[in-house]
Amino acid sequence: MTRLVKRLAELRTAGEGALVCFVTAGDPDLQTSTKIVLALAQAGADVIELGIPFSDPIADGPSIQASSMRALLAGTTVRGVLGLVREVRKTSDVPLVLMTYYNPVQRYGLEQFACDAANTGADGVILTDLTVEESGEWKKVAERHGLNTIFLLAPTSTDIRIRKVAKVASGFVYCVSRTGVTGERTELASGVSELVARIKASTDLPVLVGFGVSKPEHVREVCSYADGAVVGSALVNLIAEYGSSAELFSRLSKMVAELKAATKVK
Repeated sequence: MTRLVKRLAELRTAGEGALVCFVTAGDPDLQTSTKIVLALAQAGADVIELGIPFSDPIADGPSIQASSMRALLAGTTVRGVLGLVREVRKTSDVPLVLMTYYNPVQRYGLEQFACDAANTGADGVILTDLTVEESGEWKKVAERHGLNTIFLLAPTSTDIRIRKVAKVASGFVYCVSRTGVTGERTELASGVSELVARIKASTDLPVLVGFGVSKPEHVREVCSYADGAVVGSALVNLIAEYGSSAELFSRLSKMVAELKAATKVK
């Protein structure tokens, strides 16, 4: 059982939603990213998604696109991100999920990536543009190395696709709250609770909602019908605003503590 599965099970037993925090690894640089991940964990994040920067992040909006570019310009590589994971594991057991696209992983080598990710301390992987129909080779490799594979489902997903994902996903199912790309929104999209219900009808895996979730009130609403919420762009925007200044960490800690408090609604 990965740290991810264990943590989500603990939260379900406690009747508490999960707070998943996304940041782009290497933004503004790998050393600061390591400190950011540890600060997020200490402030209350239940799971942390580490984005491996990619030059063509088709699912991401302007905030995460810009953070990926900053990380790439700072020299961040896949190997560098795995080194970050290794550094975090020296002092923290927070579940870590690597989130990226298929291209960087294929370039690194599926077997080598899964082996190195598992050995450094990652718990799961999200390959945003990998379809369930084409995931067979990756799934075999990931399972061999004890990594969870998380798939995305969206408002456009049919019941047939939901059932396909439910059969092969592990860790949790990532429910995309709206069509379009990542980014902060004023309000949650309508129909999210119905989509979560459709997914839950096909799987007992935790269902976590992301894309457009950025405020405590969003998290509170999501956790009233789902197993947790994923917050990304709001954190990435804070990192962009404060860079590596000392104030960044107090701001991040305050935001994460407020978001985490909103998960305790059940």
